[in-house]
Amino acid sequence: MGPPGAGKGTQAKILIEKFGIPQISTGDILRAAIKGGTSLGLEAKKFIDAGELVPDSVVIGIVEERIREADCEKGFLLDGFPRTTPQAEALDAMLQKMGRKIDHAVNLAVPDEEVIQRLLDRAVKEGRSDDTEPVIRNRIKNYNDQTKPLIDFYRNKGLLKEVNGLGELSAITERILGALNV
Repeated sequence: MGPPGAGKGTQAKILIEKFGIPQISTGDILRAAIKGGTSLGLEAKKFIDAGELVPDSVVIGIVEERIREADCEKGFLLDGFPRTTPQAEALDAMLQKMGRKIDHAVNLAVPDEEVIQRLLDRAVKEGRSDDTEPVIRNRIKNYNDQTKPLIDFYRNKGLLKEVNGLGELSAITERILGALNV
């Protein structure tokens, strides 16, 4: 977890390689399910084509299908999911039904002003004209309103690993590994 621009995707790629587990990105899963023509993929496509958010029930179903695949037997890293407390509760219920559970929830803590600067820098480097400061501030607001409550959700379950997301890439990775006791 962490705000947009905290480095979640970058760190996820390092961790999946280290642990030999798949990264489960809901965006990637949705695209694959739609491309594969699965029933949930076709349902998700209806919402996406209408410009609407895919309902939690569909996203949970697609995540469940992915977690049931053989490469997830040793574990998996969720990226971009859950984003809200209801999604986290639904994820817990789904995993419990499968006889599984979340082991750790890592939060990369990065101050808002640092996030803004990182995303503005990334926009320039990658030529992303849609990442303007007002858009970035709105993304941070949405994160603070919808996703930040997950910090308390996982803290209350004793699963939260709070990690300082500032500094060199390798130092952040080491802090994550230390928080996971590996």
